[in-house]
Amino acid sequence: MSEDNLRPTYDDQPSDDAYKRGPQYKITQARKEDLEGNNKEEKESEEPEKKKQRVGRPPELDSNGNPIPKEPRKPKRKVAVMVGYCGAGYHGMQYNPPHPTIEDALFKAFVEAGAISKDNSNDLKKNGFMRAARTDKGVHAGGNLISLKMIIEDPDIKEKINKALPEGIRVWDITRVNKAFDCRKMCGSRWYEYLLPTYSLIGPKPNSILYNDIEESRKELPGVLDDDAESIEFWENLKKDVNENFTEEQIEQIQNYTPPPKDEFQESEAVYQMVKKYKALEYAHRRKYRISAEKLEKFRSAMKQYIGAHNFHNFTLGKDFKDASAIRFMKKIKVSDPFVIGDAKTEWVSIKIHGQSFMLHQIRKMISMAALIARCGTPVERISQAYGPQKINIPKAPALGLLLEAPVFETYNDRLQKFGYTPIDFSKYQEEIDAFKMKHIYDKIYKEEVDENVFNAFFAYIDSFNKVTGAQGEETEDKKGKNVQKSIFEFLTARGIPELETNETPKKIDGKTTDKKEESKPKEDQSIVESTSDVVDAQT
Repeated sequence: MSEDNLRPTYDDQPSDDAYKRGPQYKITQARKEDLEGNNKEEKESEEPEKKKQRVGRPPELDSNGNPIPKEPRKPKRKVAVMVGYCGAGYHGMQYNPPHPTIEDALFKAFVEAGAISKDNSNDLKKNGFMRAARTDKGVHAGGNLISLKMIIEDPDIKEKINKALPEGIRVWDITRVNKAFDCRKMCGSRWYEYLLPTYSLIGPKPNSILYNDIEESRKELPGVLDDDAESIEFWENLKKDVNENFTEEQIEQIQNYTPPPKDEFQESEAVYQMVKKYKALEYAHRRKYRISAEKLEKFRSAMKQYIGAHNFHNFTLGKDFKDASAIRFMKKIKVSDPFVIGDAKTEWVSIKIHGQSFMLHQIRKMISMAALIARCGTPVERISQAYGPQKINIPKAPALGLLLEAPVFETYNDRLQKFGYTPIDFSKYQEEIDAFKMKHIYDKIYKEEVDENVFNAFFAYIDSFNKVTGAQGEETEDKKGKNVQKSIFEFLTARGIPELETNETPKKIDGKTTDKKEESKPKEDQSIVESTSDVVDAQT
């Protein structure tokens, strides 16, 4: 029997794997690697050194296959670029290939003018590109701001950029800012403008679905809605003119006309020609319309409801009542006196809104809600009720009339001046901006409205809309009585916005029991409306 077999064994003796995990094994391995490392160094010293080649983008070649020499590197500086643009024909502000956008046109002009090197011309992120306000498709801007790193050694760089840009996009100024500047985060507030033809405030067309809903609710709940003699007179005058130009049989054909499929459509068709003549007559009456002081005051009162901090979850998409980001603060709202412009002599009003920030489609829904309240005679308090938890469907007004006036950097300008930089102020270029807006924005808005009748088409569609979305439209176990939405625009009728029935227990405040209705009641609005300039200021 061998000596190994006589060696005693123990149950707690470590295995080979356990031994390898111990400190002694680690020391042995370290010594072994040191010895092997010395041998490797000797072998490597015998062989010639080989430089590691950097793997990167292959050099650009010319037509003969020779590498094109790289441009000399030039210093870049962080700058703020003030721009203005007409949004017609562009898919919004933000870069969105393959669609044409404002940022795409600007970036190409920067490269062509030499403000951005060709090496950095394929990626906006390399230049720290950021915009103060992101406008939607078709929305214009008299002033907007972008921040990025640019080469600004050339004193004529602004003129070269403008030369490379289309006429509908202009650069007002390029100014130095500090490295930490982010135009989106540093922007304290924004001014927007919306141009609205006053005929948009004429009441719904008689016998349309919305008109019938309103009149039915007026009978159910008398005294809630305003009387609108002005709209009644307008529709009676139009009816009289129609009766003078068409027979009863022709009027019936016009009312029952349904456009045929595109491949079967014939412009010479007799009924279509009558419909065309009828619409031209209606358009002419709308363009002759001049708003009364009472109707305009109603619209101004509706716009006044937006002043202050409110939950605008019903004025955007994808936001819930409990979402904190739905709360936005409106600082000031201006509604101009009516003005007549263009060959068609259409009357317009300008609405300017100053707010800290805005959500998707928020301004267009705000304008639409105020206009619908003015044209339907609905109490202006419906806007305050729309800040509550009940979800309602507010249509968005056409993008045609919307433009960004300018972003405001009040707080940051003070900091810029302390660091020795020029403050960001669009008012220095107001004359240039106004001339640009008149030629490239206002004229296009007026012309497109006359050619396409955009606002008439929008409100005519609203009057005839008969689908119910966002509500079941019939009583169930969960929804009964007032909680059943009969029409998508029921909030415009005398019935109003239904209150949500909840099982929450009343809260006690100072020993008094209050229900949710009393708790959420808005405080008395102490905002001031200046009758001369129609400026509404928020109480801060």
